[in-house]
Amino acid sequence: MKIIGDRKYVEIPGGSIHELPPLLLKDTQQASGLGQVVELAERIIESDALIPDSVQAARNNDKSLESRRFNLAVNLAEQYVQFLAHWNWGESILEWIRQCEVTFEAKPILRPLLRPDVWPHADRSSFVTLLSDKRVPSPGVDLENAVGYRLTFRQPPPIDFFSDKFLFYLNSSLAGKAYETWSSASEDHCASLPPERFHFFVMGTDIKGV
Repeated sequence: MKIIGDRKYVEIPGGSIHELPPLLLKDTQQASGLGQVVELAERIIESDALIPDSVQAARNNDKSLESRRFNLAVNLAEQYVQFLAHWNWGESILEWIRQCEVTFEAKPILRPLLRPDVWPHADRSSFVTLLSDKRVPSPGVDLENAVGYRLTFRQPPPIDFFSDKFLFYLNSSLAGKAYETWSSASEDHCASLPPERFHFFVMGTDIKGV
């Protein structure tokens, strides 16, 4: 074990660079498009009475109220689309970790680095740290939160499964807490993988290799 600053790194014999499987990013775009998501969000706002009845009664005489309702729907839809982007990244990362496990098992020099456990293995958070250390671009997506959302939701619920209040408060604290609970479950508080010893491609973006 090598300690640099406040980080512990596993020591890998030799000096060769190990090729890991590519990180295959799932499509983060809504197949139905943002327009349909906004329509569903408008129904949520209508059914959950986000705009008080007294205001609703006067809306025919005030076009700004229609604009207000539409803006609420857009805000709700954007939060949901952002949630989907994080969830898809989290799903892609967990699948990548599974593929990395196969690679580690196939290489005697790497095999001892992985401790067998019940999936999802807490010490596999070292792979998420590796993605950050390799500076994998993830515009608008926090990698730890992405994994946290995936650990929380096995499948991404459709927007109409959410109440307006849940989506409005579905922020990084929920995902961050899920990730923290998972990663801290390792007895060793797992050591990091040295980023200079690994190489892999990210597929689904313009990234060529990291």
